[in-house]
Amino acid sequence: MKHLFLVLLLMAGNIIIAQNTFEATILNAENQKPLFGVSVNIEKLNLGAVSDIEGKAVIKKIPDGEYTIEISYIGFETLKINRIFPLSERYRTEQFLLHASEEHMETIILKSTRSSRTFRDIPTRVEFIAGEELEEKGNMKPGDIRMLLNESTGIQTQQTSATSYNSSIRIQGLDGKYTQLLRDGLPLYSGYSGGLSLMQIAPLDLKQVEVIKGASSTLYGGGAIAGLVNLISKKPEEEQELSFMANGTSALGLDLSGFYAEKFGKIGTTVFASYNLGTPYDPADNGLTAIPKFERFTLNPKLFVEFNKKTDFNIGFNLVSEDRLGGAMDYVKYDKDNGYFEKNNTERFSTQLLGNHHISNNTTLKVKNSISIFERQIEVPNYQFKGNQISSFSEINLSTVRDKTEWIGGVNLWTEDFTQQQGDPNQDLSFKNYTIGIFAQNIWDIYQKWTLETGLRGDYQSNYGFHVLPRFSLMYEPSNQLTFRLGGGMGYKTPSIFTEDVERLQFQNVLPIDVDNSKAESSIGFNLDGNYKWAITSDLNLSTNLLVFYTRISDPLILNQNSGRFYEFSQPNGYLDSKGIEANMRWSYHDLKLFVGYTLADVNQHYNGDTQQYPLVAQHRLNNVLMYEKHENFWIGLEGYYYSSQKLNDGSTGQPYWILGVMTEKKLGEHFSLFLNFENILDTRQSRFDSVFTGNLNDPNFRDIYAPVDGFVINGGFKINL
Repeated sequence: MKHLFLVLLLMAGNIIIAQNTFEATILNAENQKPLFGVSVNIEKLNLGAVSDIEGKAVIKKIPDGEYTIEISYIGFETLKINRIFPLSERYRTEQFLLHASEEHMETIILKSTRSSRTFRDIPTRVEFIAGEELEEKGNMKPGDIRMLLNESTGIQTQQTSATSYNSSIRIQGLDGKYTQLLRDGLPLYSGYSGGLSLMQIAPLDLKQVEVIKGASSTLYGGGAIAGLVNLISKKPEEEQELSFMANGTSALGLDLSGFYAEKFGKIGTTVFASYNLGTPYDPADNGLTAIPKFERFTLNPKLFVEFNKKTDFNIGFNLVSEDRLGGAMDYVKYDKDNGYFEKNNTERFSTQLLGNHHISNNTTLKVKNSISIFERQIEVPNYQFKGNQISSFSEINLSTVRDKTEWIGGVNLWTEDFTQQQGDPNQDLSFKNYTIGIFAQNIWDIYQKWTLETGLRGDYQSNYGFHVLPRFSLMYEPSNQLTFRLGGGMGYKTPSIFTEDVERLQFQNVLPIDVDNSKAESSIGFNLDGNYKWAITSDLNLSTNLLVFYTRISDPLILNQNSGRFYEFSQPNGYLDSKGIEANMRWSYHDLKLFVGYTLADVNQHYNGDTQQYPLVAQHRLNNVLMYEKHENFWIGLEGYYYSSQKLNDGSTGQPYWILGVMTEKKLGEHFSLFLNFENILDTRQSRFDSVFTGNLNDPNFRDIYAPVDGFVINGGFKINL
């Protein structure tokens, strides 16, 4: 018995001795900083560890033998190493450098900041939609970008017409006129052309969508008070891309689009074309179109030329032609002579030119130019309005990059010429103006974890004089997983007739702006946000973000009805302010991802000593998306969005509501995939719990649209990628 006990004791001792330890320090190869939350696993033994704040990871109780150790971290290339235990002396304590993955780097090269730095190193807070997320959202509305933006925290698309679907962007509750919508940094959708822009941009040729919230006037001038949305187009890569999408809806809508990109040595090209068709749709059976009848053609070819390693440029044009008809179903669908109708016929043509010349390894000269021609005819019973807008944008800038600092400076010129061609001659809204701007921006690595971005802009506007716009952003990164950003700046917006309120009136009975008795709206805003990434376990990861924002706009321009039948602009004594928070959480566990977003937007107007809630703002919003995804195989998502009650322009209060949806896609082979989406499965419609109009179908009086009008819609189709 004693001998048996001795043998067991020796065996236990050998087992204890055979339990080895693996120790490693994980660093970012780019800056040699420790990486927190890196997963270090030995899959064969089901053993693992997560690196701490100093980048150290320790795996204990490893038996003798040879094992593969996998080191992985989101956004970095996975590293696999083989080790034989017990370890020799040289492997007792190791150090590993992780390199950013090429796939991740493609999604974080941001264009809106005009910086050469990576996403993590930019003081300005930038949100982006790219890669698979962009594809998933594009599946739900392949014909336009409304839903793509509306599902983002802090952004709301506001429908301005009950029958024609016209919409605008609202960031943090502020009117759409305070947001700039850009294409590759060019203002192609401003002024008169902005009213239908969200409905006329298909997402198939987009590489990513970038959003900067708050004053962004240093680089982009007046108008970017609430923020900007920059649509970044795809470019030709080494491999040819040829993709097609076909989508149909239960509301009898059809979307067909195709995209082609290829490089031929120093020359490349991209071509995007789409055809979109809408059938009049009335789910409420109230006699009005919730979805109008429309037909749209889009063509966007581009040519890319690389003269040599130092000089390149690309040039292209965008053509959109659309006929849109909404109103009474009897008139729209059955061609009857009576009933309300709203026609929108538009022709859009714009050019794009972007050129780069590398003066040296550190200094680059860039030129930009765009010319936009937009013609739109609006017709309602007993009234027609037609206008033509010709606008241009030109810029030249010089940027230089040093070890700890970056500079960019330049000058640009905007011109706008709007001619009213039809309408009441007593309310001629024609105008011309130009703006010359000069700007400079600097990014400076102050000391290790501190980075400062400052900018200054001076604009001369032909009608409203000179404006000085300072801006700053400060970033503090105490560790790899925690980042703070503080930013602020000033902005301005020159008075414009192209607002949401005027769109609702179809420009009828609207008086021109009295330039001599009006002044530019001015703003000041600040935001503070913090980002935290936490690898709870080797499989469960959490990324959180909290943003606090405040924007104040002085001398806001508002539209009121005078003692007669006309509407005129005025600037009351007071200001408009928006304050609140945005909170986001992203959970990731194996193939499951959960996104939860909350927006609090407290927007108020303070006029003549009186304070009132700003209309058409959901003070509380929830964005929830649960996604199960097998990479390059199959994904399914469940989404839920909550909107709190909104104050309406007539003084009443709208009802709160939920929108639920299911989206899914299945890849069949390498080049083909099917998608199917169930949008608004609760059939949430304003017509179910509130009225859309009063009066009759011959002369309706439309109320504000604050909830969906199209209800439950199924869409599905296929994509081919060659």
